[in-house]
Amino acid sequence: MDTFTLVVAAALASAIMAGSMGLMYLASSRQVCLLDWALAGGFFAISNLTAAIAIHEGIAHPLVLGLGNTFHVAGQFGMLAGVRRHLRLRPGWGLLALLAALVLAAHGLPFFQTSALHRVVLVGPVVVAINLMAAWLLWHRSDGAVRAAYVPLIVLELLQALQMAVRNAVVVFYDGQVPSFLGGQFLQTTGALSMLVFLSFGAMCCALIVTQQQALALRRASLTDALTGWLNRRALNDTATREYRRCRRTGAPAHFITFDVDHFKAINDRHGHGVGDEAIRHVTTLAAGVLRGYDALFRIGGEEFAVLLTGAEPDAVRGIAERLRELIAHSPLISDGQAVPMTVSVGVASLAPSDQKWEDILRRADEALYHAKHHGRNRVSVHGRDVQGRGQVVRLQVVVG
Repeated sequence: MDTFTLVVAAALASAIMAGSMGLMYLASSRQVCLLDWALAGGFFAISNLTAAIAIHEGIAHPLVLGLGNTFHVAGQFGMLAGVRRHLRLRPGWGLLALLAALVLAAHGLPFFQTSALHRVVLVGPVVVAINLMAAWLLWHRSDGAVRAAYVPLIVLELLQALQMAVRNAVVVFYDGQVPSFLGGQFLQTTGALSMLVFLSFGAMCCALIVTQQQALALRRASLTDALTGWLNRRALNDTATREYRRCRRTGAPAHFITFDVDHFKAINDRHGHGVGDEAIRHVTTLAAGVLRGYDALFRIGGEEFAVLLTGAEPDAVRGIAERLRELIAHSPLISDGQAVPMTVSVGVASLAPSDQKWEDILRRADEALYHAKHHGRNRVSVHGRDVQGRGQVVRLQVVVG
Protein backbone atom coordinates (compact mmCIF):
# COMPACT_ATOMS: atom_id res chain seq x y z
CA MET A 1 0.00 0.00 0.00
CA ASP A 2 1.50 3.36 -1.05
CA THR A 3 1.92 6.35 1.25
CA PHE A 4 -0.89 8.38 -0.32
CA THR A 5 -3.42 5.58 0.27
CA LEU A 6 -2.27 5.17 3.87
CA VAL A 7 -2.58 8.89 4.53
CA VAL A 8 -6.09 8.96 3.05
CA ALA A 9 -7.02 5.95 5.19
CA ALA A 10 -5.59 7.74 8.25
CA ALA A 11 -7.69 10.80 7.41
CA LEU A 12 -10.78 8.60 7.24
CA ALA A 13 -9.87 6.93 10.56
CA SER A 14 -9.42 10.39 12.08
CA ALA A 15 -12.87 11.47 10.92
CA ILE A 16 -14.39 8.26 12.30
CA MET A 17 -12.66 8.90 15.64
CA ALA A 18 -13.97 12.46 15.77
CA GLY A 19 -17.49 11.33 14.92
CA SER A 20 -17.58 8.38 17.30
CA MET A 21 -16.21 10.41 20.23
CA GLY A 22 -18.74 13.16 19.49
CA LEU A 23 -21.64 10.72 19.38
CA MET A 24 -20.51 9.12 22.63
CA TYR A 25 -20.45 12.58 24.21
CA LEU A 26 -24.04 13.19 23.08
CA ALA A 27 -25.00 9.93 24.76
CA SER A 28 -23.03 10.73 27.94
CA SER A 29 -22.54 14.48 28.24
CA ARG A 30 -20.89 14.17 31.66
CA GLN A 31 -17.81 12.72 29.99
CA VAL A 32 -16.37 15.98 28.66
CA CYS A 33 -13.09 14.23 27.86
CA LEU A 34 -14.93 12.77 24.85
CA LEU A 35 -15.09 16.27 23.38
CA ASP A 36 -11.33 16.61 23.76
CA TRP A 37 -10.81 13.33 21.95
CA ALA A 38 -13.31 14.35 19.27
CA LEU A 39 -11.29 17.53 18.72
CA ALA A 40 -8.14 15.42 18.55
CA GLY A 41 -9.72 13.33 15.82
CA GLY A 42 -10.68 16.48 13.94
CA PHE A 43 -7.15 17.86 14.16
CA PHE A 44 -5.69 14.56 12.94
CA ALA A 45 -8.16 14.56 10.04
CA ILE A 46 -7.06 18.04 8.95
CA SER A 47 -3.39 17.06 9.29
CA ASN A 48 -3.82 13.91 7.20
CA LEU A 49 -5.94 15.63 4.55
CA THR A 50 -3.28 18.31 4.24
CA ALA A 51 -0.61 15.62 3.86
CA ALA A 52 -2.71 13.75 1.27
CA ILE A 53 -3.15 16.88 -0.81
CA ALA A 54 0.55 17.70 -0.55
CA ILE A 55 1.55 14.18 -1.66
CA HIS A 56 -0.97 14.04 -4.50
CA GLU A 57 -0.13 17.49 -5.87
CA GLY A 58 3.57 17.38 -5.06
CA ILE A 59 3.31 20.49 -2.88
CA ALA A 60 6.30 21.29 -0.66
CA HIS A 61 5.40 24.85 0.34
CA PRO A 62 6.50 25.62 3.92
CA LEU A 63 3.05 26.88 4.86
CA VAL A 64 1.42 23.59 3.81
CA LEU A 65 4.03 21.56 5.66
CA GLY A 66 3.66 23.81 8.67
CA LEU A 67 -0.12 23.44 8.74
CA GLY A 68 0.14 19.64 8.50
CA ASN A 69 2.67 19.44 11.33
CA THR A 70 0.80 21.97 13.49
CA PHE A 71 -2.48 20.07 13.26
CA HIS A 72 -0.63 16.80 13.94
CA VAL A 73 0.80 18.30 17.14
CA ALA A 74 -2.69 19.60 17.99
CA GLY A 75 -4.15 16.11 17.55
CA GLN A 76 -1.55 14.57 19.84
CA PHE A 77 -2.18 17.32 22.38
CA GLY A 78 -5.94 16.69 22.13
CA MET A 79 -5.33 13.10 23.20
CA LEU A 80 -3.35 14.38 26.19
CA ALA A 81 -6.03 16.98 27.00
CA GLY A 82 -8.69 14.26 27.08
CA VAL A 83 -6.54 12.15 29.39
CA ARG A 84 -5.97 15.12 31.70
CA ARG A 85 -9.67 16.00 31.84
CA HIS A 86 -10.60 12.37 32.48
CA LEU A 87 -8.18 12.42 35.42
CA ARG A 88 -9.82 15.64 36.71
CA LEU A 89 -6.92 17.88 35.70
CA ARG A 90 -7.09 21.05 33.63
CA PRO A 91 -6.90 20.03 29.93
CA GLY A 92 -4.50 22.87 29.11
CA TRP A 93 -5.89 23.96 25.76
CA GLY A 94 -4.33 27.40 26.30
CA LEU A 95 -0.89 25.78 26.19
CA LEU A 96 -1.78 24.17 22.85
CA ALA A 97 -2.64 27.57 21.38
CA LEU A 98 0.82 28.81 22.29
CA LEU A 99 2.52 25.61 21.15
CA ALA A 100 0.67 25.58 17.80
CA ALA A 101 1.54 29.23 17.16
CA LEU A 102 5.24 28.52 17.82
CA VAL A 103 5.31 25.44 15.56
CA LEU A 104 3.55 27.23 12.72
CA ALA A 105 5.71 30.32 13.07
CA ALA A 106 8.87 28.20 13.09
CA HIS A 107 7.97 26.79 9.67
CA GLY A 108 8.15 30.32 8.31
CA LEU A 109 11.81 30.66 9.30
CA PRO A 110 14.45 29.94 6.64
CA PHE A 111 16.24 27.53 9.00
CA PHE A 112 13.25 25.16 9.01
CA GLN A 113 12.37 25.69 5.33
CA THR A 114 15.70 24.58 3.98
CA SER A 115 15.88 21.12 5.52
CA ALA A 116 13.48 18.31 6.40
CA LEU A 117 15.95 17.37 9.14
CA HIS A 118 15.34 20.68 10.88
CA ARG A 119 11.58 20.20 10.74
CA VAL A 120 11.95 16.70 12.18
CA VAL A 121 14.05 18.05 15.04
CA LEU A 122 11.37 20.69 15.66
CA VAL A 123 8.24 18.51 15.65
CA GLY A 124 9.49 15.06 16.69
CA PRO A 125 10.54 15.78 20.29
CA VAL A 126 7.31 17.71 20.91
CA VAL A 127 5.16 14.77 19.82
CA VAL A 128 7.25 12.26 21.80
CA ALA A 129 6.98 14.42 24.93
CA ILE A 130 3.18 14.63 24.56
CA ASN A 131 2.86 10.85 24.09
CA LEU A 132 5.05 10.12 27.11
CA MET A 133 3.17 12.60 29.29
CA ALA A 134 -0.19 10.99 28.44
CA ALA A 135 1.16 7.51 29.23
CA TRP A 136 2.78 8.69 32.48
CA LEU A 137 -0.39 10.38 33.72
CA LEU A 138 -2.54 7.34 32.99
CA TRP A 139 -0.15 5.05 34.83
CA HIS A 140 0.66 7.16 37.87
CA ARG A 141 -2.77 8.63 38.56
CA SER A 142 -4.79 5.41 38.33
CA ASP A 143 -5.64 2.71 40.85
CA GLY A 144 -6.18 -1.00 40.47
CA ALA A 145 -9.88 -0.66 39.72
CA VAL A 146 -9.33 1.32 36.50
CA ARG A 147 -5.72 0.67 35.48
CA ALA A 148 -6.63 -2.33 33.33
CA ALA A 149 -8.77 -0.05 31.17
CA TYR A 150 -5.88 2.42 30.85
CA VAL A 151 -3.26 -0.11 29.76
CA PRO A 152 -4.24 -0.26 26.04
CA LEU A 153 -3.98 3.52 25.63
CA ILE A 154 -0.75 3.59 27.67
CA VAL A 155 0.78 0.97 25.36
CA LEU A 156 -0.48 2.79 22.27
CA GLU A 157 0.98 6.12 23.41
CA LEU A 158 4.32 4.49 24.23
CA LEU A 159 4.48 2.72 20.86
CA GLN A 160 3.64 5.98 19.09
CA ALA A 161 6.41 7.75 21.00
CA LEU A 162 8.85 4.91 20.24
CA GLN A 163 8.22 4.85 16.50
CA MET A 164 8.44 8.63 16.31
CA ALA A 165 11.70 8.61 18.26
CA VAL A 166 13.17 5.87 16.04
CA ARG A 167 12.15 7.63 12.83
CA ASN A 168 13.61 10.90 14.06
CA ALA A 169 16.83 9.18 15.18
CA VAL A 170 17.25 7.63 11.72
CA VAL A 171 16.75 10.98 9.99
CA VAL A 172 19.11 12.78 12.35
CA PHE A 173 21.76 10.05 12.19
CA TYR A 174 21.78 10.09 8.40
CA ASP A 175 21.71 13.89 8.29
CA GLY A 176 18.25 14.11 6.78
CA GLN A 177 18.92 11.59 4.00
CA VAL A 178 17.06 8.28 4.15
CA PRO A 179 19.60 5.44 3.85
CA SER A 180 19.35 3.50 0.61
CA PHE A 181 18.74 0.12 2.29
CA LEU A 182 15.50 1.47 3.75
CA GLY A 183 14.11 2.64 0.45
CA GLY A 184 13.16 6.15 -0.56
CA GLN A 185 9.59 6.02 0.79
CA PHE A 186 10.27 3.93 3.87
CA LEU A 187 9.98 6.63 6.51
CA GLN A 188 6.92 8.23 4.94
CA THR A 189 5.18 4.89 4.57
CA THR A 190 5.97 3.67 8.08
CA GLY A 191 4.92 7.04 9.51
CA ALA A 192 1.59 6.93 7.69
CA LEU A 193 1.04 3.30 8.67
CA SER A 194 1.79 3.97 12.34
CA MET A 195 -0.59 6.92 12.30
CA LEU A 196 -3.33 4.75 10.80
CA VAL A 197 -2.81 2.13 13.53
CA PHE A 198 -2.70 4.79 16.25
CA LEU A 199 -5.98 6.35 15.14
CA SER A 200 -7.75 3.04 14.53
CA PHE A 201 -6.99 1.75 18.01
CA GLY A 202 -6.96 5.14 19.76
CA ALA A 203 -10.70 5.60 19.46
CA MET A 204 -11.31 2.13 20.87
CA CYS A 205 -8.93 2.78 23.78
CA CYS A 206 -10.67 6.05 24.64
CA ALA A 207 -14.07 4.38 24.44
CA LEU A 208 -12.85 1.59 26.73
CA ILE A 209 -11.74 4.12 29.36
CA VAL A 210 -15.08 5.91 29.35
CA THR A 211 -17.06 2.64 29.39
CA GLN A 212 -15.04 1.34 32.35
CA GLN A 213 -15.54 4.59 34.25
CA GLN A 214 -19.29 4.43 33.67
CA ALA A 215 -19.38 0.79 34.81
CA LEU A 216 -17.54 1.70 38.02
CA ALA A 217 -19.87 4.65 38.58
CA LEU A 218 -22.90 2.38 38.22
CA ARG A 219 -21.37 -0.10 40.67
CA ARG A 220 -20.67 2.66 43.18
CA ALA A 221 -24.22 3.94 42.77
CA SER A 222 -25.61 0.47 43.47
CA LEU A 223 -23.60 0.31 46.70
CA THR A 224 -24.14 3.88 47.89
CA ASP A 225 -27.06 5.54 49.63
CA ALA A 226 -28.20 8.40 47.41
CA LEU A 227 -29.21 10.71 50.26
CA THR A 228 -26.06 10.54 52.40
CA GLY A 229 -23.32 9.17 50.17
CA TRP A 230 -22.64 6.44 52.76
CA LEU A 231 -22.51 2.80 51.73
CA ASN A 232 -25.81 0.94 51.83
CA ARG A 233 -26.78 -2.42 53.31
CA ARG A 234 -25.94 -4.12 50.02
CA ALA A 235 -22.30 -3.05 50.40
CA LEU A 236 -22.19 -3.99 54.08
CA ASN A 237 -21.95 -7.74 53.48
CA ASP A 238 -18.98 -7.56 51.07
CA THR A 239 -17.05 -5.01 53.12
CA ALA A 240 -17.69 -6.58 56.52
CA THR A 241 -16.97 -10.11 55.28
CA ARG A 242 -13.64 -9.03 53.82
CA GLU A 243 -12.59 -7.09 56.92
CA TYR A 244 -13.76 -9.83 59.30
CA ARG A 245 -11.64 -12.43 57.50
CA ARG A 246 -8.63 -10.11 57.46
CA CYS A 247 -8.92 -9.36 61.17
CA ARG A 248 -9.31 -13.04 61.98
CA ARG A 249 -6.22 -13.82 59.93
CA THR A 250 -4.03 -11.03 61.33
CA GLY A 251 -5.44 -10.72 64.84
CA ALA A 252 -6.34 -7.07 64.33
CA PRO A 253 -9.24 -5.66 66.38
CA ALA A 254 -12.59 -4.88 64.72
CA HIS A 255 -15.59 -2.96 66.04
CA PHE A 256 -19.03 -1.82 65.02
CA ILE A 257 -20.55 1.49 66.12
CA THR A 258 -24.28 1.67 65.45
CA PHE A 259 -26.40 4.74 66.04
CA ASP A 260 -29.76 6.17 65.12
CA VAL A 261 -31.52 9.50 65.46
CA ASP A 262 -33.69 9.79 68.57
CA HIS A 263 -37.37 10.61 68.00
CA PHE A 264 -36.82 10.89 64.25
CA LYS A 265 -40.50 10.28 63.50
CA ALA A 266 -41.37 13.35 65.57
CA ILE A 267 -38.96 15.44 63.44
CA ASN A 268 -40.65 14.20 60.26
CA ASP A 269 -44.15 14.77 61.66
CA ARG A 270 -43.40 18.26 62.93
CA HIS A 271 -41.18 19.65 60.17
CA GLY A 272 -41.96 17.48 57.14
CA HIS A 273 -40.00 14.87 55.23
CA GLY A 274 -37.84 17.48 53.50
CA VAL A 275 -36.42 18.59 56.83
CA GLY A 276 -36.18 14.93 57.81
CA ASP A 277 -33.89 14.34 54.83
CA GLU A 278 -31.88 17.40 55.81
CA ALA A 279 -31.57 15.98 59.31
CA ILE A 280 -30.24 12.67 57.98
CA ARG A 281 -27.63 14.46 55.87
CA HIS A 282 -26.74 16.74 58.79
CA VAL A 283 -26.16 13.82 61.14
CA THR A 284 -24.04 11.85 58.67
CA THR A 285 -21.95 14.92 57.80
CA LEU A 286 -21.22 15.54 61.48
CA ALA A 287 -20.50 11.87 62.10
CA ALA A 288 -18.10 11.63 59.15
CA GLY A 289 -16.14 14.53 60.62
CA VAL A 290 -15.57 12.62 63.86
CA LEU A 291 -14.82 9.25 62.29
CA ARG A 292 -11.54 8.31 60.66
CA GLY A 293 -11.28 8.80 56.93
CA TYR A 294 -10.78 5.10 56.23
CA ASP A 295 -13.66 3.79 58.39
CA ALA A 296 -16.49 2.09 56.47
CA LEU A 297 -19.72 4.08 56.87
CA PHE A 298 -23.12 2.51 56.22
CA ARG A 299 -26.74 3.63 56.22
CA ILE A 300 -28.60 0.47 57.16
CA GLY A 301 -32.06 1.86 57.92
CA GLY A 302 -34.14 5.01 57.60
CA GLU A 303 -32.35 6.81 60.45
CA GLU A 304 -30.04 3.95 61.44
CA PHE A 305 -26.32 3.83 60.71
CA ALA A 306 -23.35 1.56 61.29
CA VAL A 307 -19.61 2.17 61.21
CA LEU A 308 -17.04 -0.59 60.85
CA LEU A 309 -13.72 0.29 62.49
CA THR A 310 -10.61 -1.89 62.33
CA GLY A 311 -7.19 -1.54 63.90
CA ALA A 312 -8.34 0.62 66.85
CA GLU A 313 -8.31 -0.29 70.51
CA PRO A 314 -11.65 -0.52 72.39
CA ASP A 315 -11.02 2.63 74.46
CA ALA A 316 -10.33 4.64 71.32
CA VAL A 317 -13.53 3.36 69.71
CA ARG A 318 -15.57 4.27 72.76
CA GLY A 319 -14.02 7.75 72.64
CA ILE A 320 -14.99 8.13 68.99
CA ALA A 321 -18.55 7.05 69.76
CA GLU A 322 -18.82 9.54 72.63
CA ARG A 323 -17.45 12.42 70.53
CA LEU A 324 -19.94 11.55 67.79
CA ARG A 325 -22.82 11.66 70.27
CA GLU A 326 -21.68 14.94 71.83
CA LEU A 327 -21.12 16.70 68.51
CA ILE A 328 -24.59 15.86 67.22
CA ALA A 329 -26.22 16.82 70.51
CA HIS A 330 -24.53 20.25 70.43
CA SER A 331 -24.98 20.92 66.70
CA PRO A 332 -28.68 21.42 65.86
CA LEU A 333 -29.79 21.52 62.26
CA ILE A 334 -30.65 25.04 61.07
CA SER A 335 -33.47 24.84 58.52
CA ASP A 336 -35.20 27.98 57.23
CA GLY A 337 -33.76 29.89 60.16
CA GLN A 338 -35.20 27.45 62.69
CA ALA A 339 -33.05 25.24 64.92
CA VAL A 340 -33.97 21.56 64.93
CA PRO A 341 -32.20 19.88 67.88
CA MET A 342 -31.24 16.24 67.52
CA THR A 343 -29.59 13.53 69.54
CA VAL A 344 -28.48 10.01 68.74
CA SER A 345 -28.28 6.79 70.70
CA VAL A 346 -25.10 4.79 70.11
CA GLY A 347 -24.15 1.14 70.51
CA VAL A 348 -20.60 -0.26 70.42
CA ALA A 349 -19.39 -3.86 70.12
CA SER A 350 -16.01 -5.47 69.43
CA LEU A 351 -14.86 -8.64 67.73
CA ALA A 352 -14.84 -11.51 70.23
CA PRO A 353 -12.95 -14.84 70.03
CA SER A 354 -16.26 -16.72 69.93
CA ASP A 355 -17.63 -14.82 66.91
CA GLN A 356 -18.29 -17.02 63.89
CA LYS A 357 -19.16 -14.25 61.45
CA TRP A 358 -19.21 -10.45 61.25
CA GLU A 359 -22.97 -10.41 61.90
CA ASP A 360 -22.24 -11.46 65.47
CA ILE A 361 -20.43 -8.17 66.13
CA LEU A 362 -23.20 -6.12 64.50
CA ARG A 363 -25.83 -8.00 66.50
CA ARG A 364 -24.12 -7.12 69.77
CA ALA A 365 -23.73 -3.48 68.71
CA ASP A 366 -27.44 -3.52 67.90
CA GLU A 367 -28.18 -4.87 71.38
CA ALA A 368 -26.10 -2.07 72.89
CA LEU A 369 -27.97 0.49 70.79
CA TYR A 370 -31.28 -0.94 72.01
CA HIS A 371 -29.98 -0.61 75.58
CA ALA A 372 -29.06 3.06 75.00
CA LYS A 373 -32.50 3.89 73.61
CA HIS A 374 -34.26 2.26 76.54
CA HIS A 375 -32.08 3.93 79.16
CA GLY A 376 -32.67 7.56 78.35
CA ARG A 377 -31.42 7.98 74.77
CA ASN A 378 -28.62 10.41 73.85
CA ARG A 379 -26.07 8.05 75.31
CA VAL A 380 -23.44 5.49 74.36
CA SER A 381 -23.84 1.86 75.45
CA VAL A 382 -20.99 -0.61 75.07
CA HIS A 383 -21.64 -4.32 74.81
CA GLY A 384 -19.69 -6.07 77.52
CA ARG A 385 -19.77 -3.03 79.77
CA ASP A 386 -23.37 -1.76 79.76
CA VAL A 387 -24.94 -4.86 78.19
CA GLN A 388 -24.08 -8.41 79.25
CA GLY A 389 -25.10 -11.52 77.34
CA ARG A 390 -27.65 -11.58 74.62
CA GLY A 391 -30.34 -8.91 74.73
CA GLN A 392 -33.23 -8.08 72.48
CA VAL A 393 -32.25 -7.33 68.90
CA VAL A 394 -33.44 -4.25 67.08
CA ARG A 395 -34.56 -5.11 63.56
CA LEU A 396 -32.61 -2.99 61.06
CA GLN A 397 -34.43 -2.04 57.88
CA VAL A 398 -32.71 -2.19 54.54
CA VAL A 399 -32.37 1.00 52.51
CA VAL A 400 -32.16 0.33 48.78
CA GLY A 401 -30.20 2.83 46.70
